[in-house]
Amino acid sequence: MKKISVLLAYVLLITSSIIAQRPAVSRKVFKLFDKSLKESAQQYRFMMQRLEADRFPVSWKEKEDRLTTSGSEPWVGGFYPGGLLYLYEYTGDSILYHEALRKMKILEKEQYNKTTHDLGFMMYCSFGNADRLSPQSSYKEIILNSAASLASRFNEKVGCIRSWDSDPGRFMVIIDNMVNLELLLAATQISGDSSYYKIAVTHANTTLRHHFRPDFSSYHLVIYDPHTGNVQKKQTVQGAFDESAWARGQAWGLYGYTLMYRGTKDVLYLKQAKGIADFLLNHPNLPKDKVPYWDFNAPKIPLEPRDASAGAIIASALIELSGYVDNKDGKRYLKVASEILKTLSSAEYRASIGTNGGFILKHGVGNYPRNADIDVPLIYADYYYIEALTRFMRLKKQ
Repeated sequence: MKKISVLLAYVLLITSSIIAQRPAVSRKVFKLFDKSLKESAQQYRFMMQRLEADRFPVSWKEKEDRLTTSGSEPWVGGFYPGGLLYLYEYTGDSILYHEALRKMKILEKEQYNKTTHDLGFMMYCSFGNADRLSPQSSYKEIILNSAASLASRFNEKVGCIRSWDSDPGRFMVIIDNMVNLELLLAATQISGDSSYYKIAVTHANTTLRHHFRPDFSSYHLVIYDPHTGNVQKKQTVQGAFDESAWARGQAWGLYGYTLMYRGTKDVLYLKQAKGIADFLLNHPNLPKDKVPYWDFNAPKIPLEPRDASAGAIIASALIELSGYVDNKDGKRYLKVASEILKTLSSAEYRASIGTNGGFILKHGVGNYPRNADIDVPLIYADYYYIEALTRFMRLKKQ
């Protein structure tokens, strides 16, 4: 396989560190977010006591006072160890670090799992963070094997990585896949093998052409003909209706094109990320506290449930994006991210220590149309909340 150029390898070494001048942030905000991170670490210590050794947390059933958990194979497996690693990084609590390592030992077999499109969530949120904190050849090998498994789902005719598995005549692609591309960019950075980078770019470009409407809102699902690459249908699975803007889907798009700009420096991706951000921030149905309803077009707004997970993902993406734009937009994006995090850090959204099954946030929405995980804690909401807080606190050092 062709080796990537020295210049491109250098570009891919760029991380999510802040590259533009940042606006001043008040000490009060830093103090609040510092408290939130430290109490989040205490909350996860509480969860550790309730969690079975070989299981991964997904949510919590309040009436039964029972954690809902999974094995290592679902898409959510990497969020718990990834969150623990962020909290260890911030607090230095080695108990959290060793808990993350124990869970990653169970998770590592998924590096060979070719039946899922979610290996970025599973393996990069966990092993990617672990390698960032303590670089090891074993972590890099797992990342490379995971990327190879993910790349096996790529179809050249379509120009995308397959989401889920279906009958041979349909090739499904969901907007969520954009975030999994980070794993492929990391694989090229580690190995110098440009094939992973090219797949990521091709997928991002195909998604940009077919998933987005003129206002920068996104369909959840696009179905292609696997033999011709032609679009068969555009629809939703988790949104209110096919033409609606499912909140977490918009968040995945924002996050995905922000990380693609970081990894390529292609201004097309920056333009797309800015367009999505502006669609979200200017939407008339975005509440004053900036935590979105589960769908921006849900029919019973303002009586619809909020989705803390979408809010946390948007906040994390905006913090990074604020470093890639001019000072005016940077201030605007960072201000909204701060507002989201202040809302999520309030008693309305953040659970008291020793409650909520050990989860940090309340009021997440998993799959509203299927009546699954509505107004409950969600492990991925916690992960992106922790990541966003961590990213924000790094501003203090600049």
